[in-house]
Amino acid sequence: MITSKFPTKNSSKEMNTTLARGPLLSLLPKNSRLDYKEVLPNGNCFSSRASSFKCRCLRNEHTSKPHEGFSVLKTDIRGDIGSVWSSMGFYLFSIHIPLSFGGLSAAAKILHRPVLNPQVEAFLILGIQALELSIVLWLLKCPGKPQYDLSDFLHANKSSEERSWLLASLLGFGLLLSLVFITSYLADTLMGHRDVNNPILKEILSSGSNSITACILVYCIITPLLEEVVYRGFLVTSLASKMKWQQAVTISSIVFSASHLSGEDFLQLFIVGFVLGCSYCWTGKLNSSIVIHSLYNAVILFLTYIS
Repeated sequence: MITSKFPTKNSSKEMNTTLARGPLLSLLPKNSRLDYKEVLPNGNCFSSRASSFKCRCLRNEHTSKPHEGFSVLKTDIRGDIGSVWSSMGFYLFSIHIPLSFGGLSAAAKILHRPVLNPQVEAFLILGIQALELSIVLWLLKCPGKPQYDLSDFLHANKSSEERSWLLASLLGFGLLLSLVFITSYLADTLMGHRDVNNPILKEILSSGSNSITACILVYCIITPLLEEVVYRGFLVTSLASKMKWQQAVTISSIVFSASHLSGEDFLQLFIVGFVLGCSYCWTGKLNSSIVIHSLYNAVILFLTYIS
């Protein structure tokens, strides 16, 4: 910090004495001389004005430009990058993959059924995703750095109060649909058209209204909240405090896409993660990314149902 040395009381007295002994004053007649104390301001006045000016400069320096960039995420979060990746590794390999990709198989063995009924599958998926979300919310409060709470991702800070998360949701959803449509068209042109994107989900949706309700709860409420808390709330927030927000969003999008273990959908999932990450960085809250994620999954469910 650059500081300026302003006149003090002692220096003011020295200045006044120097002026009093100046040669110009000595040339004037005694009866026509003016008291310099009546003409010149008091030294305390100089000191107080200078101090006031210094305070204003420092205050403007710290408050005039809190956030001028695209991202309003905090950059003063404590914790090292190693703890972030160890936490993500623990979540992916100890919680996400075993539950999301092995939960139904484990449930089939427990129920002694080689093939599960589609409606049973729907409610098992609902229970598995609810369990995973509960574990994640509990892990966020566990000791360790960085440590978060769900409310940290849903409340706006002072820098993002003027940014509308609803506007970000509408613009982000429109942009996401446009990008996914373009990439889907290119993928169908290069690799051929796929009639059904997820045949297992298609079978579940076709099994009855109960299954449809369970799928809506899973893919439009629980899964968006779960994935946004993990990949945007925890990962992007932690990375953005150690690097530029563009790098944080890119890395989190790669992790988000890879965690789905779908090579043919990797590009589309990366685009989804990137748009959601940008929306979160701009608003500083997960509200917009959760809404965009929910609407996008609802469109996918509808297209799968009618395919």
